[in-house]
Amino acid sequence: MKANGFKCFIGPLLILLLTGCGYSNQELYPDQYRTVAVPIFENRTFYRGVEDQLTEAVIKQLEQRTPYKRVAAATADTLLLVTVTNVQQAQLSRTRTGSIPQELEVLVTVDLEWKDLATGETLLSRRGFSGPGRYIPTAGISDRPEYGQWTAVDQLASRIVSTLRDDW
Repeated sequence: MKANGFKCFIGPLLILLLTGCGYSNQELYPDQYRTVAVPIFENRTFYRGVEDQLTEAVIKQLEQRTPYKRVAAATADTLLLVTVTNVQQAQLSRTRTGSIPQELEVLVTVDLEWKDLATGETLLSRRGFSGPGRYIPTAGISDRPEYGQWTAVDQLASRIVSTLRDDW
C-alpha cells in the first residue's frame, strides 16, 4: 500500500519537473526589435575618453546579454543615445597617519535615451543614471585612477543594458 502511494506522489512530481513551472532565468527584452544603433556617446565632462570606454562596454554587453545586434543607424530598428554628464571622484577612506587617500570612488553619470527609429517613439529615457567604481591609490596595492574609471564604466554599461529589458 505504501509503495502504491509513493508511485502516486512521484508521477505528478516527475511530470512537474519535466515540464517546468514556466519560470526562466533569462532576461526579457522586447522581441519586436532585432538591431540597435549605438553611436559614440557624447561627453560633457573634462574626463576625455570615458565616452569611448563606455560606448565599447555597452556594445559588448548588448551583444553578450541581449538578442540585439549592433548595426549602423541606417538599418537599425532602434537607436541608443547616451551622454556622459558627470564624472566625479570621492575619497572613501584615508590613512590614520598623514591623511593620505586610501580608497577612492569614481562615479560616472549619464543621461540615456532609447528610440524606436520606425516610429520615433522614445522607448526609454533616464536622467542622472550612474555607476560607481572603486580603487586604492596607496602603496602596496597602488591601483591606477584609470582602474576606478574602468570599473565604473563596466558597472554602468551593465546597468544601461539591464534597463533595456521589459519591466515584467
